[in-house]
Amino acid sequence: MIFLTVGTSFPFDRLVKAIDDLVAQGKLRPDIFAQVGKGGYRPQNFDFVETLDKVKFDAYFEKAEAVIAHAGMGTITMALERHKPILVVPRLKKYQELVNDHQLATAKHFEQLGHVIAAYDINELTLKLELLKTFKPAPRESQVELVAERIGAFLNLITTKPQQ
Repeated sequence: MIFLTVGTSFPFDRLVKAIDDLVAQGKLRPDIFAQVGKGGYRPQNFDFVETLDKVKFDAYFEKAEAVIAHAGMGTITMALERHKPILVVPRLKKYQELVNDHQLATAKHFEQLGHVIAAYDINELTLKLELLKTFKPAPRESQVELVAERIGAFLNLITTKPQQ
């Protein structure tokens, strides 16, 4: 089963419709379950709900062989923690899916680290879904010391008074 999740904050009909179309065309198997949010598009070719409570969301996530999602940090982090292959499609400002393109930067960063497969255009989905079948996300390495060092440097910067 593939779990498609688009979050609940903003609609992402562009992705939901694209996945629905691929299933209708026989390019993607129909064993998909989706959390589609409050968008207006409702899939015709796979099961879905608008929202899931945390317990049910976690259960679908655990059961999934792979995840297709927006490029939200929470979803990416959850996939990494559970060693799930994930294909992310960033929401884009030009489609009024977000107020800026921060998900584009997130997708690029995690793709460069080998943690996700990213599709930056809906037309890439067929190819990227094929890659998802054998994708093994690179393990995420803890960088506690680096994070602590950066926080310390920042705190030092904001608490040090300039000398006159």
